[in-house]
Amino acid sequence: MKHLVKLALAASLLFAASASAQTTGFAPSVETSIQSVLPRMIAWRRDFHEHPELSYEEVRTARLVAAHLRSLRMEVRTGVAQTGVVGVLRGARPGPVIALRADMDALPVTEEGDLPFRSRVRTTYNGQQVGVMHACGHDSHVAILMATASVLAAQRERLAGTVIFVFQPSEEGRPLTGGLGGAQRMLAENVFGDLTPEVIYGLHAWPAPSGTITLVPGSFMAGSDRLRITVTGSQTHGAQPHRGVDPIVVSSQIIEGLQTIPSRQMDAVRSPVIVTIGSIHGGVRYNIIPDRVEMEGTVRYLNPDTRQDLYARIRRTATEIASASNATAEVSIEENAVPVVNPPALTARLRTALVSALGEEAVQTDAANMPAEDFAYFQQQVPGVFFFYGVREPGTTLEQAAPNHNPRFFVHEPAMETGLRAMVAAALDRVGGVQN
Repeated sequence: MKHLVKLALAASLLFAASASAQTTGFAPSVETSIQSVLPRMIAWRRDFHEHPELSYEEVRTARLVAAHLRSLRMEVRTGVAQTGVVGVLRGARPGPVIALRADMDALPVTEEGDLPFRSRVRTTYNGQQVGVMHACGHDSHVAILMATASVLAAQRERLAGTVIFVFQPSEEGRPLTGGLGGAQRMLAENVFGDLTPEVIYGLHAWPAPSGTITLVPGSFMAGSDRLRITVTGSQTHGAQPHRGVDPIVVSSQIIEGLQTIPSRQMDAVRSPVIVTIGSIHGGVRYNIIPDRVEMEGTVRYLNPDTRQDLYARIRRTATEIASASNATAEVSIEENAVPVVNPPALTARLRTALVSALGEEAVQTDAANMPAEDFAYFQQQVPGVFFFYGVREPGTTLEQAAPNHNPRFFVHEPAMETGLRAMVAAALDRVGGVQN
């Protein structure tokens, strides 16, 4: 508790030093709640950043979230999808049911920044000693949704409807041992209970300019699949490669061949795809050609209609390149996330609410992006809109800013106020009546 109090005091100084000039479209009581919760929001974020937890290990994070929701007199369920937390806020008047979602898990990344609250956590992941870091901003997502819960709970007597707060584990891909990722598992475990939301909203930190929201109708984020290729050759002495079949050389040829699929075989406009190999392992000694190489990677696509064709090209490229050298290649492709697609009408309505709350200049649009998000599975069951909030420090160009999943990924903390205001505006547009 003392740790959080110190962080909250530091956050108070931060907001005092960078007095927000946000245009408000909120009633005075809502504005008062927003200003009151800002220091705690930053303190929560710093605490989560300093204590990151990997997918399905978010025990401490979930405990703090659940305690906060209970302090707001919400109905709270824990253990949904192992470490997920769901809170239900019922307004004083009847009205629609909506859902707001934040993801909680960190990544196996060793932090390189010099923040006073940087992560020093280490663990074993996939057989390797690694650091653990919130290198994708999920710490800020959790803190923003907790702050949103505080603001909306203070308006309980004015709310017409119900808000479901979904704190999701395991967004960063399915477990290495198999099974469902967080969104799918929460849905399989009846995350909404006996309620049926009419819409769900989610946000994500992104290195766009601080103070902005990026809102895109239609295709917004890519589908993502996990690719595994095992190349089998024949082991031999490094001095006698002709006596065996070298799977390392074959693997390098396969990696190069895979890059011709997006660049030379797929329509770059109608069917943009990315094939990336992110992990390759083979051999145990410098002068021994091994008999096996294992590769893992990711496949990204925007157009689901071309997915099976993409699969076929990957399999053909790997197996035929291997066959040409008398090796074999076994290819496995596992779905990780489907594309995020924002319904245009819902997106237009949200844009109106965000412009009212933040001002026209703060709400931007963009082209589709190739990162994936399992929020898409919620969209398959509930109409939903996903958007980015910009976290790039003022005076920093996109090229200078570290991308998501980088060990120097950085969240400009005053930007979190924009994320908070966006989530509050999205909710009050549906269950409010307290905005000016």
